[in-house]
Amino acid sequence: MLSVAFIFIIEPLIDTAGGINLKNLNENQASIAANDRFYKRLLYLWVLVQFLLLGWACYIITMRHLIFNYEIIGFALGMGLVTGGIGITVAHELGHKKSKTDRFLSKLLLMSVGYMHFYIEHNQGHHRHVATPQDPSTARKNQSFYRFWFRTVIGSYFSAWRIENKRLRNNGRSVLSIYNQMIWFQILPFLFLAVFAISLKIYNGYWSWEAPVFLMIQGIIAFTLLELVNYVEHYGILRKEIAPGKYERVNPIHSWNSNHRVSNYFLFHLQRHSDHHYYASKPYQVLNHHDESPQLPAGYPTMIITALLPPVWFSIMNKRLESWEKAIPPLS
Repeated sequence: MLSVAFIFIIEPLIDTAGGINLKNLNENQASIAANDRFYKRLLYLWVLVQFLLLGWACYIITMRHLIFNYEIIGFALGMGLVTGGIGITVAHELGHKKSKTDRFLSKLLLMSVGYMHFYIEHNQGHHRHVATPQDPSTARKNQSFYRFWFRTVIGSYFSAWRIENKRLRNNGRSVLSIYNQMIWFQILPFLFLAVFAISLKIYNGYWSWEAPVFLMIQGIIAFTLLELVNYVEHYGILRKEIAPGKYERVNPIHSWNSNHRVSNYFLFHLQRHSDHHYYASKPYQVLNHHDESPQLPAGYPTMIITALLPPVWFSIMNKRLESWEKAIPPLS
């Protein structure tokens, strides 16, 4: 439970005390930082750390070091928050890179939480349709997170199938073929569970059902946290429709932004989300603050807790959303 307490109690307090950072790197600093391998190595290091943590967690579970139900539940919740909060954030960053190695590692992290279709839907669906009714990851005004969860989890999954099937047809390939990534994305998470189960059987000398179940639970928690972040990032914001089915270009006013210093460090600057959608391939270390971007009143950890309490969320965010709607410039 320590990870839960840190993420939802200690970190928000530190985040508040740490204040906000509105500074952007100048052109020369940004060029140096963008090419500094240190930032890429941090992402690679997390891939190793995540799989070591999952292996350790499965060992703890199968050796029955956790006796009481609340310990097991707390352990799964804590691990899911780590793999979701940091792991999927790293997968998101790597998935936007051009390198085949980076994209492979992104898929590897997503495989560990059973949410591999995110790789397709996020890059080719969400970034294209963000802030429109076509995007399952953009929450509607007055839509609670609990309603949004079902819409985005189901909608994103089927959207990924449509995108991949269209890609195959355009390339003259059969949907039912080894070239269909979505078919592999269904198989690989189960192979991942099987590898863990077989490895623990070899190590312990007996079959254990606890580890696969634990991995599935932490995966559900991880992608639920991802969708909480999506909810916070895009709640209620819509681009203007310039023609039937066509919308204005994505710009920095079309995502909620946060410049809270501490939570941005933990989340690889994911909270500078407005600039990420404005320029998706920009490395996390050089994302900019934009004065015109709508601002969240707190960092993601605090806003996620608030999103779980719909009356509180609506009372805070609807006022900000209405102010944003009044302030947006008319189409030229």
